[in-house]
This record gives sequence, C-alpha cells and structure tokens, in this order.
Amino acid sequence: MTGNNLLYKLALSFIPGIGSVTAKTLVSYLGGVKQVFEAGKRELSRIPGIGRARSNEIVSGHAMRQAERSLKQIEKNNSQALFYLDKDYPLRLKNYVSSPLILYVKGNADLNAERMVGIVGTRNPSAEGNHNCEHIVDRLKDYNCSVISGLAYGIDSVAHSRSLQQGIPTIAVLGSGLDRIYPQINKGLSERILGNGSLISEFPFGTKPDRENFPKRNRIIAAFSDALIVVESAAKGGSIITAEYANAFSKDVFALPGRLSDPKSAGCNHLIKTHKAHMFQKIEDLAYICRWDQMPVQQKLSFFADLDENEKELVDLIRKNSPAGIDFLLEHSSVSLTVISSVLLNLELRGIIKSKAGKKYILA
Repeated sequence: MTGNNLLYKLALSFIPGIGSVTAKTLVSYLGGVKQVFEAGKRELSRIPGIGRARSNEIVSGHAMRQAERSLKQIEKNNSQALFYLDKDYPLRLKNYVSSPLILYVKGNADLNAERMVGIVGTRNPSAEGNHNCEHIVDRLKDYNCSVISGLAYGIDSVAHSRSLQQGIPTIAVLGSGLDRIYPQINKGLSERILGNGSLISEFPFGTKPDRENFPKRNRIIAAFSDALIVVESAAKGGSIITAEYANAFSKDVFALPGRLSDPKSAGCNHLIKTHKAHMFQKIEDLAYICRWDQMPVQQKLSFFADLDENEKELVDLIRKNSPAGIDFLLEHSSVSLTVISSVLLNLELRGIIKSKAGKKYILA
C-alpha cells in the first residue's frame, strides 16, 4: 500500500456527513477511492446520498489535509490503518454493510484467528462474576481461541487480563482513538495486551471516548465474535447492546444465569428467558453448540482432503469467516454464481458445513 493510496483511503473517512455505507457507495459508483477525489462537483452530486453540500466538502481538500495529519499519527504510533477493501482487513468484518471504512490497529494479534470468543459484562462485577470469567478464559485455552472484549473496567478487564496470564491472544476494541485509552486505569493493561494481542478502533487518533462511540464499539465486538458470552449484566447496558448486535449478526450468544433477585444478573436472565442467549453452564455447552472439538485444525482439515478445488476454497473461507453468507463467498472466491449453490448443498449433505439463519454457513 503506497502512502498516496492510504491518504485517499483515510481522506474518505474524514468527509463530513459521510459514513461508511455512503463512502462505500461512492467507491462503488466511481470505481475507486482516488476517483472519488478526482471527480467534479456535478458528477459527485448525482450519486445517491451525496448532493451539493457533500460534493463541496469532497472537493474542498479539507478531508485530505486531515488524512495527512492522521497518517503522521499512525506512523508515530507504530500502528496500521486497514481499509475495508484491503486484503489484510479482517474477514469477519468484511461481510457487513456497516463495517468500519477504516480500522486502526496496533499490536500483533491474528485478526483472522481460527476461533474468536467475545466476553462482555458489567463494569461492577461480583466476586463470583470475576471468578466465572476467569474460569471461562482458562477453559477456552483448551480450544485454541482468541478472546475479544472492550477494555472496559470490570468483566472486560478480567477477560483481557486472564487471557494474558494464560497466553491467549486477546483483542481490545476501543470506543476512542488508540491514543486515548479509556478508562485511564487500564492504560497498563492496554500496553500488556500489545505483547500478545491488539488494540483496534474505528476512530482516528485523537478521538475522545465520547458516550455515542461505545455502541459502535460494541457492534465490532459482536461482528468479530464467533460466540459471545455475557458473564454478568444489568437489564440495560453495553453488554446487552453487544448481545443484540450478535443476535442480529447470527452469532451464538451465551449468558450465565444468576439469582432472580440479583440486578447484576437481570440482563443475562432476560437474554435466556427471551431466547436471545443459550444458558451457559460449562465450556462444553459452547463447544457443543458451536460444534467445536479439541482436534487440531490441520488434523481436522485433513479429513477434507478429497474435496475438489471449489469445495476446498469455500470450506476455507467459511472456516475463517464463520458464519459466511453466499454474497461474501461469491465476492471472495473464484466459484461462479451458477455453481455455488450446488457446491454448498453438496457440502451440507456430506455433513461438512451447516446452514444457519439468513443463508449463512458454518463448519459442521
């Protein structure tokens, strides 16, 4: 990626009034990021959702100047900016229309790890909640998982800290720029995460941890997670928002039940009661529902040695981006539209993949 290309990509994210969905529309209409800034006002204003005011903003040069400042901050902080069309952009996020245009990343985590488990919960956990969270992380080590959470005080912090103690890669999603750690008490934890994990954010350097940023942060946690575990939660809050996103994204959601009189378990109990979460009692519950086993990935894949090239390509994509929809598989594979349905059906009949709601697929 050249510096100029990255500048155009960053600039696209700094155009006032244009979010990720509209920005992607611009790129699609004009055939590339650079073309957005080379187009004239008249051409831009004809694109749905743009109009005269936004056209003026695009050609003004303000966004490009902001991008230049941002690029200096990215380099200064030894970090990356991944554009949604880049090959290094996380596969789990590519499948969503509302995925971040730019993802800022610092650290060494594999963002396409085989298994990604989200762990969220209250900022004021009980001693039992902390213990349960630690126990869950301890057992996840047996399943070669990475752990993702939101670096918040409470259950999030316990999940990250215990992951580091167990040598499990952990990813912290921020509701601020990567240089604005919140809460400040987790500054040391964020630095330790960089030794075996990553900090990620859709917000550019310098962005404050404003309240409206955190639901956006929660949707990224949900999108990244193959399974989401809510350890303790009140009836309302960020954990419940994350669970709602995970359900919308067809992810497996789990919640630990608690006493009916305990307000810290009200959210978990409600998720279970309304069938928005599986009841979590032990790690085997998650492994069973997610169809995991402890067999090494390469050994498991050896059973698929008799697959043809189309089947291998689709199985590999589904393995790395579960659950994967047909549109995603078409976009990221060489399998043609005319044969993909029959290939997927054959894989399903052979028990290699399993279909979920919304015509999405996971490994069986």
